[in-house]
Amino acid sequence: MSIRCTVEVPRAEDRSEGPENADVVVTVPLKVATEEGFSATVEYMRGRLKAKGHTGTILDALSDGTIDEMVLRLIAD
Repeated sequence: MSIRCTVEVPRAEDRSEGPENADVVVTVPLKVATEEGFSATVEYMRGRLKAKGHTGTILDALSDGTIDEMVLRLIAD
């Protein structure tokens, strides 16, 4: 399983991690990713974190914290 995560930055180049041809592609706006208490699972359920790919793979990556870790690395840059 491969995941590509992108944090969308207004008026700047988006920040991404993971292969271009990933099985799962996740995008989240920087404003959402930097909110206090950010949780990828919560934001996915709210519809503010978008994910494309197999639903089971997405849910696995959300539940094991993979997507949270990727987003945190991207906003730390």
